[in-house]
Amino acid sequence: MRKENSNFKTSFLSEAGSFLQNKDYFAYTELDDVACWVAVKGLDSDQEISSAELAVKAILEKFMEKPSMSRRSIKKYIRYAQNILQNQSLRVRLKASIVMVVSDYSKMIVAVAGNSRLYHFRNGTLSFKSTDQSLAQELVSNRNRSLDISQHEERTNLLNYLGKPNDFQPFVSKKMKLMDGDVLVLCTAGFWEDVGEIEMADALEDVKEPEQYTDLLEEVLLSRQRKVVNNYTIAAIFVNKVYQETNKKKMKYIKMIAAALIVTLIVGGGAIYYQAKQGKKMAELTVEMKDHEKSGNLYFQDGNYEKALLEYSEGRNAAKKLNDPIHRNLLAKKLRITELIINGDKLAEEGKFNEALEQYEKAKKEGKLIDDFGKEAIEQRIANMDTIVQIAEAVKDGDFRFESEDYNGALAAYQKARKKALTIAYTGEPQIKTKIEETEAKIAELKKAQKELKAEGLEKSGDQSYASQEYGKAIEYYTLAQEIYQETELLSKVLGLERKVMNANDKLNPVPQGPPAGKAVPEEETPPMNEGTAADQPSDSEVMKEGK
Repeated sequence: MRKENSNFKTSFLSEAGSFLQNKDYFAYTELDDVACWVAVKGLDSDQEISSAELAVKAILEKFMEKPSMSRRSIKKYIRYAQNILQNQSLRVRLKASIVMVVSDYSKMIVAVAGNSRLYHFRNGTLSFKSTDQSLAQELVSNRNRSLDISQHEERTNLLNYLGKPNDFQPFVSKKMKLMDGDVLVLCTAGFWEDVGEIEMADALEDVKEPEQYTDLLEEVLLSRQRKVVNNYTIAAIFVNKVYQETNKKKMKYIKMIAAALIVTLIVGGGAIYYQAKQGKKMAELTVEMKDHEKSGNLYFQDGNYEKALLEYSEGRNAAKKLNDPIHRNLLAKKLRITELIINGDKLAEEGKFNEALEQYEKAKKEGKLIDDFGKEAIEQRIANMDTIVQIAEAVKDGDFRFESEDYNGALAAYQKARKKALTIAYTGEPQIKTKIEETEAKIAELKKAQKELKAEGLEKSGDQSYASQEYGKAIEYYTLAQEIYQETELLSKVLGLERKVMNANDKLNPVPQGPPAGKAVPEEETPPMNEGTAADQPSDSEVMKEGK
């Protein structure tokens, strides 16, 4: 593998300078046979979307999907990023200046759109510098080639850049050979405007590692002590060892190319069949895309925004596969508006009303771009905001009362909130309904506990009556307690009380016993009813045992 048999070391830094936000972005990937480094400077004013990050990730995504060092592929990577920026240009037109290098570890190709630059040093001197696509560069090229444009007033007047609406023409170089010891520097304008190529070359003298080099270059930049330091990015690639191709390997590639040509000739006859198959697939994708959009619209009309979001996303993916920029852009905008509404609803449920209003206003504004998409639903939300505030306050009051165990008060507050929620089809209504159910369950639980407490009191009174031999009264208490236990479905208690009632009945209505056979007992010797003796009274332990 080429990477294992070469030695490329990369170091970079990207800083915001005097600004809060860094609109520069750098990233790279080193695959087994080919590597890609990309440095981008965002040129627009969008505060939410980083056009630089968007562009870099788009290029690397496409590169890793199908890595190649061909000029045609590199142009495809850049055009993919160009389309991404154009499609995401919802508030402002996204723009960026890019420089990228692709290498197979023995050669490289550099691509530029704008004025981000590549410097190539060999043996400590500048070997190559990319050409800006700016008016200043054009003036230099046409009139005075010795003019330094680092401080030229037209250096940022770009003739070409990522996000350009028409006639986008990035520069892609031919393959350039690399040698051991070469150093590549990718940078944005925030760096090269203040650090010249001579200083870059001088800084190379005593450094061994790319980290030392980027740190030193940053020191040179900051030593200028400018009142305003722009965003800057410096990436250094030390080519310590390039991949060496042997003649054997070259022959291997020649054989591979020859084999590919033969296969191409053989397969050529199947091209018509392939095209027909491809056409069928495209037709199926078109139907799929339309179906997802139609389903998304229906879910949107029904207020089921989560499902609408999913359908629009699926439809957009189908449009991507079809390479249909019109529908892809349309579905992306519907997706975005739906997402804004969902975000607004969530923020409203959280009580963040001002932020929710911002989301709705954005959705309304962006909906105007596609025939006032979602206008009615969005305006209704804005108009309902006062009611939503009242709902939120009622829910908050209910939550407070619930925590304080004032469940009846909480139930009243939740019911008030739900009544208002139903009138405006508030999306948080199911959550309020759940709160009502939880509160009702708590109230039912308390009522049950109160009944059980009452039953226990009655049972205890029954035990006391039994102990004082008031069996009729004991039966009354036991019966009342038993009825309550039946209501609360405490069956073990019901059975326990049944035994107590039977015992009390036995005491109240004892079964008479006759004299032993063959011996008459004189009437005056019949033992008195020992109802008043301790032996006939159930002990506490007996009562409790029977009651369980």
